[in-house]
Amino acid sequence: MLFFPHRRTGEETHRGTPRRYRTAALVAAALALSFLQATNGNASAGPTTAAAAPTASRADVVRVAEFLAECPYTHRAPDDPIVFPGLPGASHMHSFFGNDSTNGNSDLASLEKARTSCAPDTDLSSYWVPTLYDGAKEVEPTGTTFYYLGEGVRDDVIRRIQPFPRGLRIVAGNAKATGPDDNTISRWSCLHHGEVNPSHDFVNCPAGAMLESYLDFPQCWNGRDLDSADHKSHMAYPVGGDCPSTHPVPVPKLRQVLRYPVNGDPARLRLASGRGYTMHGDFFNVWPEAEMAQRVRDCINAIVKCGADGTP
Repeated sequence: MLFFPHRRTGEETHRGTPRRYRTAALVAAALALSFLQATNGNASAGPTTAAAAPTASRADVVRVAEFLAECPYTHRAPDDPIVFPGLPGASHMHSFFGNDSTNGNSDLASLEKARTSCAPDTDLSSYWVPTLYDGAKEVEPTGTTFYYLGEGVRDDVIRRIQPFPRGLRIVAGNAKATGPDDNTISRWSCLHHGEVNPSHDFVNCPAGAMLESYLDFPQCWNGRDLDSADHKSHMAYPVGGDCPSTHPVPVPKLRQVLRYPVNGDPARLRLASGRGYTMHGDFFNVWPEAEMAQRVRDCINAIVKCGADGTP
C-alpha cells in the first residue's frame, strides 16, 4: 500500500476516516454489543422467571377439593319437575335458584335454553328447596352457595371422581320426616355463632345473626340411571371413605348452603314441607359437559380449592 504524506493531516487514518470518528464508532459498537447481550440475557431470563411463577403460586394453592357456584334466588312456584314432572301446581311451594325458567314442565331441553342467576353463568342447573316462612311471610335466603366437593372419601377416590352426567337429577333430605332423626341429613346452624349447636330442626339464633341451612347430596352414582323412582336410589353416600359396589362411580359431593335473614325464637318458623327437619333439596344438572369436566379435573381430582370461575 502506498502512503501519501501530503494527504495526511494527523487526524486521518487509512481510507481517509478521521481517527476520532473511528474511536467513537468503536465505543458505540461496544456499547451496542453490551446492550444486545444484556437484552438477550434478560430475554433468556424472562421465560425462566415466568416458568417459576406457577411454582410460586402453586405453593399458595389451598389443598381442598372444591369448586362452587353462587346461585341467587329467582322465583317461587308450587312446582317440582323431578318429583311431579309435567304437573304444575302439584307440589308444596318451592324456592328456586339458578335456572330462571324452572317450572313443573321443565326438562333438560327447556332448561338448556334458559338463563341463570348463577355465577358462573355457564351453570344452567336448577336448584330448589321448600320455601321458608316466618309466620305467614315467605323468607328467601340472601346467601345461596352450592359447593362441589371431594370430601367424604379417601384421596385416591377423590382422584377418581367423575363429572356429574348431563341431566342427572337428585333429591336429598327427607320431605316426609316426622322427627329430627327420621332419615334426614339436613342441619341448621347460626352464621358466625358456633356456640349454638347445629340441629336437624330450626335453631334459635342470636339477634343480628342469620339462620343457615346445610344439606349434603350423595356422591356415589350407580353409573346407569339419571333418576330413579324415589329420586334417590340411583345415588348413595360413601361408606368407609369409598363408594359402595352398588354405586361404584364417585361424583362430586354437592353441598347446598343457604343463609336466611331471620333469627330468634324458631317456633314461628316453618317450611312449606313442615318442620325444619323436613328440609330437602332438588338438583337438576344442566352444567355444560366441558365446563363440569374441567372443574372436576383441575379442582377436585387435583385437590385444589377453586372459585366460581373454576380456577384457584
